Amino acid sequence: MDNVRPLGGDVYEIDTRMAGYSGITAGYLILGDRPCLVETGTSTSAPIVRDALSSLGVGPGDLATVVVTHIHLDHAGGVGDIADYYPSAEIVVHEKGARHLADPSRLMSSAKMVWGDKLDVLFGALAPTDAARIRALGDTGSIDLGNGRTLSSHYSPGHAKHHVGLLDSLTGDLYVGDAAGVYLPETGDLRPATPPPDFDLDIALDSIALFQALGPQRLLFSHYGPVDEVTEILERSAEELRVWVDLTRQARTEGLDLDHAVAMVRDRTRERYTALRNDDPTAEQFELLSGAPSNVAGILHWLDRIPDA
Repeated sequence: MDNVRPLGGDVYEIDTRMAGYSGITAGYLILGDRPCLVETGTSTSAPIVRDALSSLGVGPGDLATVVVTHIHLDHAGGVGDIADYYPSAEIVVHEKGARHLADPSRLMSSAKMVWGDKLDVLFGALAPTDAARIRALGDTGSIDLGNGRTLSSHYSPGHAKHHVGLLDSLTGDLYVGDAAGVYLPETGDLRPATPPPDFDLDIALDSIALFQALGPQRLLFSHYGPVDEVTEILERSAEELRVWVDLTRQARTEGLDLDHAVAMVRDRTRERYTALRNDDPTAEQFELLSGAPSNVAGILHWLDRIPDA
């Protein structure tokens, strides 16, 4: 299939074709003795992901585990549908996200407030998963991939309080979710993802430092794809966070409202990104996944919560 790409080590990248776009959100299949799907994509992507797994020989009874880095709908919106397709699979998520997969009503209500009429087109509806099939992880945990191979989970909030990074013991691949930002492989651009309500700069920087300390061989971005320059990209990720926070803090100090703060930050960061500088078509992906309004709103929400901001 044209949306499946082998990455070595029995790892396959699956383009979930979120909202009909290519190169927006990736899921990953680790095809070992106990096949494991990392990230489901959205609910509307679930049939595409199922077809991709089928093309790799994974049938309804074969998938052992589904694990998500966090419960935002572009990563976990398809969990309920995928759980129905693969009745033997265990669903693994951080403990702060587990109840929302069992009862998605609050999560969907919040998403409706943020996305409005775009919700159905972009994400669809997260279907509930039987709580008995959900395994909730603490700050660390381990997923058995078979033959002694494991996927270790490392709590990495900052982007979201229910976020984990996942390290493959065989390949050294680290699945970074959104904690290291949004990466555009076409241009090499990296941009932070700092949405409300959970963003916290200090915790986000600690998560990036944790990723560095784990010594991964490669980073696998949910948005989007593999990156080999581990140290360089994680350093850039931290730098991007600081730049966006500094600019947003400046706008806040100047008393700008949200719209004017967004306009200022957008203008002053534009030159950092090839996609925006050159009006590249991929710039649309940035605005969908890491839009300036969402990023600035998340930073302002954090600044409002901390003393002496």
